[in-house]
Amino acid sequence: MFETGLAIFLGLVFIFIKLNSRTMLRLLRHDMAIDVAVTLLTLAIHWGTFSGVMAATFAGLLTSVGTSLAKKAFGYIEGHHYHPGYIRLDI
Repeated sequence: MFETGLAIFLGLVFIFIKLNSRTMLRLLRHDMAIDVAVTLLTLAIHWGTFSGVMAATFAGLLTSVGTSLAKKAFGYIEGHHYHPGYIRLDI
């Protein structure tokens, strides 16, 4: 069950890596919406078994930690203003 949650989270990480930096920073502004959407979508997909629900919950937890760390590390874009993180990206 933890492996499935980790696989779901890694899928999201690889999608974020493939995005250009400006799109990623715009999405990180809505980190809470990403966390809720991933959690609800994975819960809906894996509903019906205990291990599926636990995998979805673990994926949601990892997504929440990941988006929070990414927002602190890289910052985010709000409107036309870039709020830099610890690692400044060239955009």
